[in-house]
Amino acid sequence: MSELKTGLKKIGMHLLIIMGIAFALLLVFFKIYLPGYTHHGESVTVPDLEGFDYEEVRSYLEGRGLLLEIEPDSGFVAEADPLEVLKQHPKPGSKVKQNRKIYVTLNARNAPMVRMPNLVNTPLKNAQEILANFGLVRGDIVYVPDIGLNAVLEQKYRGREIKEGFEIPKGSQIDLVVGDGLGNQVLEMPNIIGMDDVEAEFLILGSGLSMGTINYVETDTVPKGTVIKQLPPPGLDMKTGERVDVWVSQLTDELNFE
Repeated sequence: MSELKTGLKKIGMHLLIIMGIAFALLLVFFKIYLPGYTHHGESVTVPDLEGFDYEEVRSYLEGRGLLLEIEPDSGFVAEADPLEVLKQHPKPGSKVKQNRKIYVTLNARNAPMVRMPNLVNTPLKNAQEILANFGLVRGDIVYVPDIGLNAVLEQKYRGREIKEGFEIPKGSQIDLVVGDGLGNQVLEMPNIIGMDDVEAEFLILGSGLSMGTINYVETDTVPKGTVIKQLPPPGLDMKTGERVDVWVSQLTDELNFE
């Protein structure tokens, strides 16, 4: 009987020792090894990478224990440099573990090609929206005589007219020729000789013409500020927007003083 008790005690001691060793191993695994392996409690703040070059971003992330992953689909922004970061995930300020992959979208090296839309006979405001939707940039606006106010008459790329469907790089600048709403109206050149220079200018502009060069002429016989000559002459057929040069009297003493 005593031998049985002794044997049971030895078995119990062995079980206690085994359980103690197992507990110690579990304690070491969960409290020491596992936290160290997974960097438990350690986190890295994701930096703002947008606008930086790919090489700069790669070396910067490596220094912070993060990994760089390039998204297969690149974007394109005309104002950005090639291989510049356009988007990132996770977002800036996020807390992540070390060795976490940071996914970025880079600006393409070369602009993708887009088909030129048709803007002719489209109102200028709508044409600008269409260009933006196609990733194109509105360039210069040139107004020409036409009864269609702000209606697009021509679309040009690099100084030449471009047709609908022609492929050009995304981000290209498109110049527009637009109507001024007046048209090539033919009118008779009014007679402004003998009029005050201010009244003459008002009549010229009111007739749809533009003011050209004002030349001052020395005279003692005509009141100061009087139009004594005009070019083109009165009665000539003129088109909207054409220039009119005038000669205005100025007293001799004033010219000598100047």
